[in-house]
Order: sequence, then structure tokens, then C-alpha cells
Amino acid sequence: MIRELNTLLTVARLGTFVAAGNHIGLTQSAVSAQIRTLEHALGTPLFDRSGRKATLNAAGERALPMAEQIVQTFQRLCTPEQVDGYHGSLTLGAIASAQTGMLPAALVRLRAAAPQVETKLVPGVSLDLLSAVDAGEVDLAIMIRPPFAVPKELHVQVLEQEPFVLICPVHVSGDNPLTLLREQPLVRYDRHSFGGRLVSRFLREHKLESRASLELDELDAIVRMVEAGLGVSLIPRAGLWLQAPSRVRVLELGPLTFHRDLVLVMRHAQRQQPLHRLFRECLSDRR
Repeated sequence: MIRELNTLLTVARLGTFVAAGNHIGLTQSAVSAQIRTLEHALGTPLFDRSGRKATLNAAGERALPMAEQIVQTFQRLCTPEQVDGYHGSLTLGAIASAQTGMLPAALVRLRAAAPQVETKLVPGVSLDLLSAVDAGEVDLAIMIRPPFAVPKELHVQVLEQEPFVLICPVHVSGDNPLTLLREQPLVRYDRHSFGGRLVSRFLREHKLESRASLELDELDAIVRMVEAGLGVSLIPRAGLWLQAPSRVRVLELGPLTFHRDLVLVMRHAQRQQPLHRLFRECLSDRR
């Protein structure tokens, strides 16, 4: 029932079942099912369902502070009081941009909080990491949200939304992204990757038939190819290229902007394990 109480708190905070589902990695129907389960257990409705927003009724307002207290108590039960209370190992999967982005700082915080824990990092592309989590070979994985429904045993938590931009060599003039995509060769983000599929959809929606001069998956390598003058590219704002000067022009897409979701994937059954909870806290602490 802790899961249902957590969902109640998320819906109450974000205001709609859709927003809550996007935040915790569930469909709207799954969120609704959890709230119905909770309401059945309590014997009373908790929300006014007459409008589009999820508005707590009187029973929901009464239940909310008690739900917060129960969840906080459960979290304290799961968390060791001393740093040496964390033991064991944690196997983490991560795509390349996460390895050079948010992960190092999170691992520093994890080591400070749990110095006895042995951590193993498994690199890979999103599809392989998803399979590894599903098979139990990896405990948690930072990856791109799949463009399809994940197995119901898996939990998906959105970490960041990364906007796509157009990059082009400095000697190429013009500021209209669609015109540049029509006129210039395309260094293509691998169309088989989750992020590359978003690019393919964008090109399809805008009826762009770009000439692919090269296709690869590594973002920093794509930037180097564009720097060398091999073409333009649509890539997310992620990777080491953002941390150092690069010889490319970066054009925002404005109202055409689309995003890829960077997510943390784990098995539902392991969500409340102390090490899993601790790592998620280390990831969310962006100080």
C-alpha cells in the first residue's frame, strides 16, 4: 500500500493523473487503478472527479497529511541511521551522455553516504540496458525513455528532458533549421536508437528528405563530424561537447523543439530497497 500512498501524494502535488503518471513513469490508467485500490481499501473516494483536474475531496484532504506521515515513517524504516549501515553491491547501467553528465557527481554522493557499498558501472545503449534491467543483470539504468511500453514489472522515473538542437559547421550560413536540413548533408543520429527514432519522426513530420552523409550513435562523435564539415545534425543538448568550446553553430528549434526523456529504470519490486532509494536521492541532489 506504500506504492499507492506515494501515488496519492504525487497526484495531489501535481494536480492531474497524467502529470503524476509522467513523473513516476506510469500510464494514466495505472495511476487511476492505484488510486481506486487505495480508495477501495479506505472505503471512500478521495478525489472530486467532476473536473479535469484531480481535486481532493474532504476525505482526501483529511487523508493527505496522514499519508505523508506513513510514507515518511516507512522511508525512515528503510534508511540506516549510520553511513556504515549500507552494505552490498549496486550494479548501475548508463548511456554515454549520463556517464559524463549527471552520474559522476551522483556517485561521489553515493560513496560519501555508503562507503561500504561496491558499485559496478555497465555502459551500453538504451535498448540493451532496458533488457539488462528486465533480466535482473542491472539494478538500475540511466537511459532514454523507450518509444514503446516497458514491461509492467519495470518502473520508469523521468530525470530530465533534453531538448534537441540543430548543429552545423561554423562556415555554413543560415539560421532556419528546416532550410539547413533540406540543403545540407545530415550527420544522422542512429535511427535505431531511441533518440534517433525521435529525429526520424521529426524529419517525417516536416517532410524532410535529408541526405545522410553518416550515421552514428555517440553524441560527442557526431559533434566532431559536424565540426569537420561533414554536414548538420539534430542532437539533444547532452554530452561533453557542451562543457568545452566546439567549432559548431548551435541553432534552437523554437516552436519546433522536441525532447528526449532521460529516465531511471528499475524493477518495481526493488524500488523501496535502501540502496535503490539512496541512489535515487543521490541523483536528485543537484547541488
